[in-house]
Amino acid sequence: MSAALEMLAATDQLLVALDFDGTLSELVDDPMTARMTPAARAAVDELRDTPGTVVALVSGRSLHDLREIAEHTDGSDVVLAGSHGAEFWMPGSGRAAQGEDAADAALRGTLRAEAETLTANLHGVWIEPKTFGFGVHTRRALPADAERAHEVVGGLVRERAPHWRRRVGHNITEYAFRAEGKDTAVAQLREQVGATAVLFAGDDVTDEDAIASLQPGDLGIRVGPGPSSARVRVADIDELAATLTRLARLRTLRRAQA
Repeated sequence: MSAALEMLAATDQLLVALDFDGTLSELVDDPMTARMTPAARAAVDELRDTPGTVVALVSGRSLHDLREIAEHTDGSDVVLAGSHGAEFWMPGSGRAAQGEDAADAALRGTLRAEAETLTANLHGVWIEPKTFGFGVHTRRALPADAERAHEVVGGLVRERAPHWRRRVGHNITEYAFRAEGKDTAVAQLREQVGATAVLFAGDDVTDEDAIASLQPGDLGIRVGPGPSSARVRVADIDELAATLTRLARLRTLRRAQA
């Protein structure tokens, strides 16, 4: 990992793109109570202040919810990509407008309501509204209830919206009428900020799209267990925070020597 960090430290314009849940914040039963750990927050702040470095949070959360849990203000220079890259917030210009087909929006509301009805008697199952669809949370559910929730909601979407994209994460299955992924989010941000190299870190299946899309000279980091194409794996959020802090200090040193 040392050689990879040295390369990133020396690049002209670095994009550091980070998943949020499970990467900067512990996974929690109530998703809206998630916050960065103190170590992760300090690492993000230090990278944000490093010359020639752009920090982006790339999440499956809706942009509105991502801003809340990240405690992101209008004056922040941290870039946000919400809804797996279907929504963006850029410093100086704010939220990028996203067009929405009226038929898609109506179907979203209908299916979300029907999913809530179908799972109402399943203890610990929660339907999360999302900008372009909804998520089925089962973290607090018993295995049998979780299985039933995915069965009935999956059947609903297959029947009524077979064209929707399905994503599976830690104790959540998401359905959306937008097909963007974290790979397209990273590609768009790379171009937008003129990045000469990218670091992407994540802990879940949906993060693998972005990791697999990285180019030579980039670095993918997998946080925790699970199959991954990342070149580097760290055990947990604290180890990732230490790695990001090390990169920030290396980069500051290399820029001062240039």
